[in-house]
Amino acid sequence: MASSSSEIEKEFKFFRVYKDGRVELFRFDWETVPPSDDPITGVRSKDVIISSEPPVSARIFLPRVTNPNQKFPLLFYIHGGGFSIMSPSAKQYHEFCNTVAAKAGVIIVSVEYGLFPTRPIPACYDDSWAGLQWVAGHVNGNGPDPWLNDHVDFSKVFIGGDSAGGNISHTVAFRVGSIGLPPNVKVVGVVMVHPFFGGTEDDEMWLSMCPTNG
Repeated sequence: MASSSSEIEKEFKFFRVYKDGRVELFRFDWETVPPSDDPITGVRSKDVIISSEPPVSARIFLPRVTNPNQKFPLLFYIHGGGFSIMSPSAKQYHEFCNTVAAKAGVIIVSVEYGLFPTRPIPACYDDSWAGLQWVAGHVNGNGPDPWLNDHVDFSKVFIGGDSAGGNISHTVAFRVGSIGLPPNVKVVGVVMVHPFFGGTEDDEMWLSMCPTNG
């Protein structure tokens, strides 16, 4: 008879949960790239710390600036990955945000939120909300990051994300409506790309990631 350590409680696309509480991620590493100054697109990127406890950070993408007073819309972007994998530093997300910043002419703040199983739901929602609040704290030009102070048009803020990030974007937008942001910060749109919602299997996965469900 198999020991309890090898008995599977639940299995999903991104991970397997054993009856003894262990969690096995099917994809626990991915190629990452550092922030950089892209000589082709002119987009500059850097990493910033938003909070140390809990740990929340972000990668900021600044499109080519042609004059010191230039203002851009801002896209607060939340990556996908089944609430359990990926990062703004993952190669595919870095390249995606770099391209969007260049072609759309927007500053992008891509938030690094807590991932299951280290930090179960609702950490992803709370961290992303903390990230947006940090961004909004630059509206008067006296926040900790000069790129946001100098170049964001806070009347044109968008929230967006794909897959799990689409789900999180929905919740963050709801908090904007129910809790609010500082005056003069205007969220004018939400972009949800293939948002991770609904379905029996999806609902079971979500519940398994909540701290009260093992």
